[in-house]
Amino acid sequence: MVTTTVLDEDRVKGSLPLGALATSISAALIAVSDATASVPPRIAARSPEGLLAAMPGYVPGLGLAAKLVSVFAGNPTAGLPSHQALVVVFDESTGEPLALLGATHLTAVRTAVASAVAARALARPDATSLAILGAGVQGRAHLEAVSSLVAVSEVRVASRDRSKAERLAGSHPGARAVGSFAEAVSGADIVCCCTDAPLPVIEDRWVGPGAHVGSVGIGAELPAGLLGRSRVFVESTAVTAAPPAGAVELQGRDPSTVTEIGAVLAGRSAGRTDPAEVTVWKSVGHAALDVAAAVVALRHAEDPTASAPPSRDGDEPRRVGR
Repeated sequence: MVTTTVLDEDRVKGSLPLGALATSISAALIAVSDATASVPPRIAARSPEGLLAAMPGYVPGLGLAAKLVSVFAGNPTAGLPSHQALVVVFDESTGEPLALLGATHLTAVRTAVASAVAARALARPDATSLAILGAGVQGRAHLEAVSSLVAVSEVRVASRDRSKAERLAGSHPGARAVGSFAEAVSGADIVCCCTDAPLPVIEDRWVGPGAHVGSVGIGAELPAGLLGRSRVFVESTAVTAAPPAGAVELQGRDPSTVTEIGAVLAGRSAGRTDPAEVTVWKSVGHAALDVAAAVVALRHAEDPTASAPPSRDGDEPRRVGR
């Protein structure tokens, strides 16, 4: 009988180094694009106040796992995270459960690191300014991940609640709070939309030539005009399905009009093709990313000096100082 390892939220928080996570997530995204990962569409059961989603996945070279995640948008008013989760890791040869991980923090960080991986691949090489829209869990995770993995020197933080933007900016060297989303986005090279807003939080006209815009919100954060004039990159073309498997803004869109970021990372598809081009990263979350993060957390909990799982294209992540 295999002993099941249990990692609570505190142990997981200390076991997700960003560089190792970026390598593991890049490998998982490539596997999704290669169609070597086995990840069925996400399903969800709905209650009056929220939903419980199931996300199983297998990624060759990383592992077999399943995440249960609840999404209750009203939780922050009660002092609780809107997203709460657990991941179970299984032996890919025998199916035995190997580990149970608290995955609320893991979900936030793997989402933000995937955004950073996409920004590193799609933003202009000379991009230096970053706008963070939203000062909640995802805003905080994106501020840390993107500013750590991409060479940015200016960071603007905006929230519908100015005091929250000020608190988040004050916790991070080099960041400053601004008074509106428009002020944050104007002139920004990289924009990260990290809200729970049901309607667009930016206007198309705010986004200048050459910008890269990321969105991880469960609502329709991005305006149709921006999506219509931009090249759109995703974890999987399944993003064009209806929620909970797909994105609100992209449901019903022709899958051939979006590009899987794994194909860009593997060198099979072009990323940015012109300095003036606007690129969009739309993420809905993907079980392959949970597998990638869980294996990093387990390895580093057992051995803090452990290296990340090898990238399938042999490319180690580039960590750049602020």
